[in-house]
Amino acid sequence: MTEKLLRPLRTRPWPERWLTRVLGAALSCAAYLVCIPWDLRNRPESPGSELETTPVTGTGVLALAAVLLLLAVHFGLRDALAWPLLLVAAPPAVLLHVSLRTHPGPADGLAGAWPLTWAAVTLLGATAVLVASAVARQFRTDLVDAMEEEMALAGLR
Repeated sequence: MTEKLLRPLRTRPWPERWLTRVLGAALSCAAYLVCIPWDLRNRPESPGSELETTPVTGTGVLALAAVLLLLAVHFGLRDALAWPLLLVAAPPAVLLHVSLRTHPGPADGLAGAWPLTWAAVTLLGATAVLVASAVARQFRTDLVDAMEEEMALAGLR
C-alpha cells in the first residue's frame, strides 16, 4: 500500500494523478482556512482600547507551515518540481490575496500596504515549498536509476 502511495505520479493512470493533485490543492486550501482567520484586520484589545491585537496566532502560522511543508515533501517525492508550487503554494497565496482584498484595513497610512504584505508572504511560502520539494526530490529512487542508465549509455561509467 505505501509503495503505491509513494510511487511517482507519472507512472500512475491519469485519473489517479489528477485526483491526487486536486486533493493536494484542496488540503492546502483547507489548511489555510483552518489555521489562518479569514478577516486579517487588527482589532481593539478591549472595547474602547487604543491597543490593537491581530487575529493571526503563531500556532496557526506554524501549523499551516507544517502542513504545507508536508504536502511539498509529498509532491516533491511523487511529481515534477513545478507541481508543488501550483498545488501547495498557490492556493494559500490566492486565499490570502482574496482575504486582504475583501477586508480592507483602517483608513490610515498603511491601508495601501497590503500588496507588499501579500507579495512578501507569497514569496516566502513559495520559496519554502520549492526548497522542501527539491530536497525531497533528491530521495526519489527512480531519478537515481534514470541517471545511472544515462551515464551507462553515454559511456561515462
